[in-house]
Amino acid sequence: MLGMSKLRVAVVGAGAAGLCAARHILARPGVYAPPVVYELTENVGGTWCYEERVGCYGNGHPIPSSMYKNLRTNLPKEVMMFPDFPFDDQLPSFLPHQEVQRYLERYCQSHQVTPHIKFSTVVEEVKPVTLETEGAGPKTAWEVTSSDKEGLQKMERFDSVFVCSGHYSDPCLPDIPGMEHFKGTVMHSHSYRFPEPYSGQSIVVLGAGASGLDISMELAGVNAQVILSHGKPPFTFPLPPGLRQAPPLTRVNEDGTFCFQDGSSTRAQVLLLCTGYNYTFSYLRGEALGLDVRKELVSPLYRFIMPPAFPSLFIIGVCKLILPFPHFHCQVQFALKVLEGSAPLPSRNQMEEEVREQLEAKRRLGVPSKHLLRIQNEQWGYCQDLARDGHFAPLPAVTRSLYEEVWRSRSVHPQNYRKANYRLASDTQWELSD
Repeated sequence: MLGMSKLRVAVVGAGAAGLCAARHILARPGVYAPPVVYELTENVGGTWCYEERVGCYGNGHPIPSSMYKNLRTNLPKEVMMFPDFPFDDQLPSFLPHQEVQRYLERYCQSHQVTPHIKFSTVVEEVKPVTLETEGAGPKTAWEVTSSDKEGLQKMERFDSVFVCSGHYSDPCLPDIPGMEHFKGTVMHSHSYRFPEPYSGQSIVVLGAGASGLDISMELAGVNAQVILSHGKPPFTFPLPPGLRQAPPLTRVNEDGTFCFQDGSSTRAQVLLLCTGYNYTFSYLRGEALGLDVRKELVSPLYRFIMPPAFPSLFIIGVCKLILPFPHFHCQVQFALKVLEGSAPLPSRNQMEEEVREQLEAKRRLGVPSKHLLRIQNEQWGYCQDLARDGHFAPLPAVTRSLYEEVWRSRSVHPQNYRKANYRLASDTQWELSD
């Protein structure tokens, strides 16, 4: 443990990851002082907090939420939950986003996190400083500069910072040749809220991840004519009337029509970009932390959590294609054990080398940079390793089993898979319920 006094920890963000970090810090009052949680908005919940407005708040800060009105979870509550905090049994497996928001509010209240949150507070800078300590040599502390809604600036010092501000708020906008020729509406799914304004319109949706597919089907449901352009193998499951597939969009022709990879073209009124998000940490100076923060990659992060040069800074939840809440649960507990000194780390050089080898191995397999932080099938072994090294209970086997069943079901029929309801019979078995 760093020094003899209680450790002071700052948490940036009061979404699911930030609430999880605060909850586990508060559960160790002998080691930690109560955390200070900085939250940009007036509410907890992060990306789950639906905000009908788009663009910017009155203070000029971008509205971070990318939630759309009719979103339902694409994972059942039985695997979505924090392992130590179940959802209400009476709820169906696949939930509207409002229920997830209520769950996070209940989690926050149950663990008495709210008194420690500074709402409507912008973190402007997180900076490492070296302090001399008596007899123990230099140690790293962290200065967090923030400003409240009145613009009053404040600096506080901490032993550690948990970065929990997410990566689903800064839209990734692809460079499409000839875009200046398109005179229709261009928008990113970040600003999409509901389908009714697009009723009867012709729309090209670019990108067929979870949001791209769901939004396309929602638009087709209000009589829009939708072309879903993507680079995946063509979907073989039934699509609703008014929705058809096309290969990747390659350019916009001089007459304003869209041209696809197979040479076909179409005219449309709207281009909706479901092209993902950038990693953005405006308050971190990557270079000073030994970190390369790019739009598609943050590296090196040892165990996908900490920069080897500053292992008291923890960036929670940068991985993609994960089971988010259980993933945060494992990362946070491991990070706290590192901070306490009960999960020893290798040297900085060893950590950097391990990360480099990990990424190089993926590159050799042909994984592009933008997918290096996707860990889908690796997440189970990863979380198990964190639990082993952090000395806490691993995720139950039923979590993986049900997660994989839902992925299979979704790939067979994306319109119907949410009709199923599940029940956890044990730590290893799930079953369908009525």
